[in-house]
Amino acid sequence: MTVALQATAPATFEIKSANLPLVALLLKTTDLVALSRELALRFGDIPDFFDQDALLIDLSPLAATARAGSGDIDFPALITLLGDYQLVPITVKGGTPAQMAAALQAGLLPVPDAQLTGGRAAVQTQTHMQTAPTLEHAAPTHPPPPAPLGALVIDKPLRSGQQVYARGRDLVVLAMVNAGAEVIADGHIHVYAPLRGKAMAGARGNTDARIFSLALDAELLSIAGVYRTSEHPLPPGVAGQPTQVRLVPGAEGEGDKLVMTVMGA
Repeated sequence: MTVALQATAPATFEIKSANLPLVALLLKTTDLVALSRELALRFGDIPDFFDQDALLIDLSPLAATARAGSGDIDFPALITLLGDYQLVPITVKGGTPAQMAAALQAGLLPVPDAQLTGGRAAVQTQTHMQTAPTLEHAAPTHPPPPAPLGALVIDKPLRSGQQVYARGRDLVVLAMVNAGAEVIADGHIHVYAPLRGKAMAGARGNTDARIFSLALDAELLSIAGVYRTSEHPLPPGVAGQPTQVRLVPGAEGEGDKLVMTVMGA
């Protein structure tokens, strides 16, 4: 026998599950002065890189520091510092009980089970936080994924001081990137001309991103936060040549490396 019972639903609210995209910061130091310096170096020239992005702070890289008894974190100061870069810290994971208690006191929500996805070497990556489960019995619905963005195409030379950022997509430049100019993309960067300025691919942690140039002579090359500056000159066989740059994981105990390959060689 099947019996249908009348159900009563609240008229003023509804609670459902939700997936919230977050940027995740893997914190590797409790020295906020050093952190401020590196954030300024990385993002100081890109004031609109973040746009009030919700942030998860991952404290797991500080485990050894915490065991040594020097894992105290000034969370209010950290929140203020990150806010200067249009980041909104809302949650934290991976800390000691004392760190998590201090984070909660500062208004951050502990989420010990949050899973990170994305790059090995990224300063930031993407994660998702699931909120309270739905109280309805209907099957959950999910909106279709957004269509991928096409590449941003620039067909004019970039002069010193100019900057182009392809948020969420690849960047294609059909003219010279002069010294002092910056090209930034969350995906790949293709420069079908000499590249003499700065190029930062995989800016939001995509370690599969690559940089291509018909004549590589860059001031700075960066993929997912791993960078090489002109202080270390390009190898003679690479400088000025059509080259691709990719990120390769290093051996255990070593950092990831930028590998440059002359195309057509």
